[in-house]
Amino acid sequence: MPDSGYPWPIETTRLDNGLRVVVSEDRTAPAVAVNLWYDVGSRHEPQGQTGFAHLFEHLMFEGSVNVAKTEHMKLIQGAGGSLNATTNPDRTNYFETVPAEHLELALWLEADRMGGLVPALTQETLDNQRDVVKNERRQRYENVPYGDAWLRLLPLLYPPGHPYHHATIGSMADLNAADLATFQAFHRTYYAPDNAVLTVVGDTSAAEVFALAEKYFGGIPARGDIPAAPDGRTVPATGRPVAETVTADVPAPRVYVAHRTHPFGSPGYDVITVLAAVLGSGRGSRLYQRLADGERIAQPDLVGAYGVDLAHAPAPLIATVTARPGVGAQRLADGLHAVMDELATVPVTPSELDRAKALLSTAWWRQMSTVDGRADTLSRYATQFGDPARAAERLPAWLAVTAEQIAEAAAEVLAADDRVTLTYLAEEKP
Repeated sequence: MPDSGYPWPIETTRLDNGLRVVVSEDRTAPAVAVNLWYDVGSRHEPQGQTGFAHLFEHLMFEGSVNVAKTEHMKLIQGAGGSLNATTNPDRTNYFETVPAEHLELALWLEADRMGGLVPALTQETLDNQRDVVKNERRQRYENVPYGDAWLRLLPLLYPPGHPYHHATIGSMADLNAADLATFQAFHRTYYAPDNAVLTVVGDTSAAEVFALAEKYFGGIPARGDIPAAPDGRTVPATGRPVAETVTADVPAPRVYVAHRTHPFGSPGYDVITVLAAVLGSGRGSRLYQRLADGERIAQPDLVGAYGVDLAHAPAPLIATVTARPGVGAQRLADGLHAVMDELATVPVTPSELDRAKALLSTAWWRQMSTVDGRADTLSRYATQFGDPARAAERLPAWLAVTAEQIAEAAAEVLAADDRVTLTYLAEEKP
């Protein structure tokens, strides 16, 4: 096992307009991944503009100055590549993986929509994509059993005014109320070279990428005064548990338990990451062993725990279990609370710790096994921590976590008096 979590070369530069460029050469296969992180997510959205960051994920595929609507996708796929984009509270990310000979095409396309989307943005395009987002909200959140759990948990975990209080999908009322000029201003504010990181991983050299970045991105002017997101690092403890119960069209009762912990990338969150694996990853986890296999009150394939890797506030740890037929929600919640409470008092065994670290190692190297996985990771560390090379720290930090640290963390952040419990009850049907 390598001592480093990233044993490939990393070279960086910064263009005069502020664009950070990261290159990791790997000649193993004739392919390259292009990854562009913009430091804008739902945490940046002012009141009344929720959902804007996510809407732009859609709008960025709808044409720019030199590229017609949907042409970006057609050109990349026609060149044998793949592409997509994602938005979360911390950032918006656009990425392509293409044969190495088409690197220049991918960079030109990304530069064109960074610098040339606003002149091509029309009212018709905006209205169409608003409708797309409404449909996405219905399909992913509103018309799926338990689909709105994340929308409900965030306001319970973070108070009004906190940058993580609202979900990335945003408010349909906010999206409907904003005019074209407001959206154009949002793009001009955040889609700037000095608010972005461009990462290329694969069959290329740093010299080639730096020259192409200068050629296509160098003429885009810096923004210079990008507004900072609200500070969400401090969330006052309530000193009392928070609970919400929802009766909905769901197949069985389900319970979510959530706690605010530490920001992603911090030593405290490294401990929470291992703790979550001990608690709820797979059949050897405590939740599975106790509630699915032991007491047999939870459905075996619907037991889990995970941290949500948010970097700019105490990130949540979420555990969830779904009831077997005939098991009530209260019994399920009591069982889940008991297993979480015992993390502070029942020591994690060496075998539990080894298993959790093995799972995390496998997940890490699976991410690192592809050029697109590495590109996304380097963009993240460059954006959130100022140095892509810090990606190498993550796996060793997990492997260094001790059982004593897990017990201390559980006592510190999983206290019952600062716990959020969301319970779904199944509607009674005639």
